[in-house]
Amino acid sequence: MPSFLTPSRRQFLATGLAGLGAAGLLPFTAAAQKDTRNTDVARLTWGFHGLTLIAKERGVFEKTLGEKGIKVEWLGPFPNHAPTLQAVTGGSADFGFGGSTTPAFAAIIAGSPLVFSQFVLYEPRTTAIIAKDDSGINTVPDLIGKSVAVNRSGLGEFLLVAALAKHGIDRSKVKFVYLNPPDAAPALASGKVDAWSMWSPGVDIARLEYKAHDVFLEGRDLDFFIDYSSYVTSRKFATENSQIVKAVANAYEAEARWTNANVVEAETIVQKRAGYSEIIRDQFIERKRHYTLIPVTDKAFVAQLQTAADWLAARKILPEKIIVADHLAQY
Repeated sequence: MPSFLTPSRRQFLATGLAGLGAAGLLPFTAAAQKDTRNTDVARLTWGFHGLTLIAKERGVFEKTLGEKGIKVEWLGPFPNHAPTLQAVTGGSADFGFGGSTTPAFAAIIAGSPLVFSQFVLYEPRTTAIIAKDDSGINTVPDLIGKSVAVNRSGLGEFLLVAALAKHGIDRSKVKFVYLNPPDAAPALASGKVDAWSMWSPGVDIARLEYKAHDVFLEGRDLDFFIDYSSYVTSRKFATENSQIVKAVANAYEAEARWTNANVVEAETIVQKRAGYSEIIRDQFIERKRHYTLIPVTDKAFVAQLQTAADWLAARKILPEKIIVADHLAQY
């Protein structure tokens, strides 16, 4: 069984993994603390989901940074994580909007000068492979010979690979169709693909609008945790503005605490701005989504993430191995 198997994802953070760091077993080298600042502006990307949208809409995040003399500029909306990575790499933004670590790994391997500024563990995990009710696809083996829309080197591709591996099915028996969410949704609706591997809220909207059902649900059917969420910035920005990177991380931590304590209000904020139905909003409220933010200095978590990255590379979701500790902001 994989070394990262865990009966409770949240329990992971409360276990004795910290002892690994004390024992000197982690491939992690902490650089000297920096204290730099060369701008008064933080340009943050946003999309129609998660903590970033809540932070943007509530306004407390912006006021908190303003008290430190930091002006926030919101750039967006972005449809998914990959374009925010491109914006940070290209210099038009300073922070990604908080998405899967997997496409961030892929971008770094491809040469993007990105570093992680903070990690996010959220529960429950609702990413799912879905198919329309009239498709005849009800189990993972039913996907053999079918086409599934996934985002390349992202959460969608990871979940499909993991589902096939769990059922002993070679990935060559399923057609991977690489589409970003704005293109994948209509492809499923029109029957151009047979199934779609997607995260919330897109997967929830698709179930309702296209009369679809879960074939494989991460939180229910996957008994290990591989894909995490993260915020990224450029190595240059992190080096020149460690004060701002730290301030942004602290502000997101405060936003997570408020969100966890005010589930109904938080989900209503997202629903109104994203424009999906109250039915879906109420599903999220019932789930009581919980966010745990993890600093890049958490050596035990970095070790867990390294195991995940190795798993992804071994299964060719990532084109090659990556050393996570080499791509952490220092602040």
